[in-house]
Amino acid sequence: MTVRQARVWLPVTAFVALLATGGVALAGCDDTAPAAARPSQSTTAPATTAPAPAVSAPPVLVPGRPGEPAATRAAGQVRDAASPRWNSLDVWYVRMMIPHHEQALEMAKLAPGRAADPRVRAVADRIRAAQGPEVGVLRAWLSTRDLPAEVTGHDHGTMRGMQSAESMRQLAGAHGAAFDRLFVRMMTAHHQGAVVISTDLLRVGADPAMQEFANGVAVEQTTEICRMRALLTP
Repeated sequence: MTVRQARVWLPVTAFVALLATGGVALAGCDDTAPAAARPSQSTTAPATTAPAPAVSAPPVLVPGRPGEPAATRAAGQVRDAASPRWNSLDVWYVRMMIPHHEQALEMAKLAPGRAADPRVRAVADRIRAAQGPEVGVLRAWLSTRDLPAEVTGHDHGTMRGMQSAESMRQLAGAHGAAFDRLFVRMMTAHHQGAVVISTDLLRVGADPAMQEFANGVAVEQTTEICRMRALLTP
């Protein structure tokens, strides 16, 4: 039984107990009836009413932490001490990571027609395959909480790893080996910024889903940085 079910079960059992004790009290209300309506007194000892059995709440199954077994607790020992599922820093991370990912996608889309090294094109393909769906996940996270994705008054260009408009124009105008070198340099810096932002969230965020997401970003983009650095090795 989940904690939520236990909270629903407790009022029900309390209501059952109230009905049981209330039934005995209602039987005693017959004394208020008119004398003519009362049964004639008898020397026979009145029958005693057996007390209603006590109704106890069933135990509650409390889930353990990841990798730990569940534990059984008495219902009275379980309190609704759930912490908020997300905080303002989770929201900030999601809102910042959307344009951060979108710039990476913009760079990756340039590679098929400009890169000379097939390994650079392969890196760009992996970035598009991973970060495209991740933008959808981030937007859905905000949508389910009725939170807007836009942030007024914030310059996304100040985020770690974000490339300037001039750098993006240079990348779009480059071809061949020049494009490969510029792409690797810019995307490496871009990934490094995402790793820092995601690692910061792991220390201050509250939402389990965003903790998992940020951890995945940090691990995957760190691996991608190593692959890109290997491309520049003579």
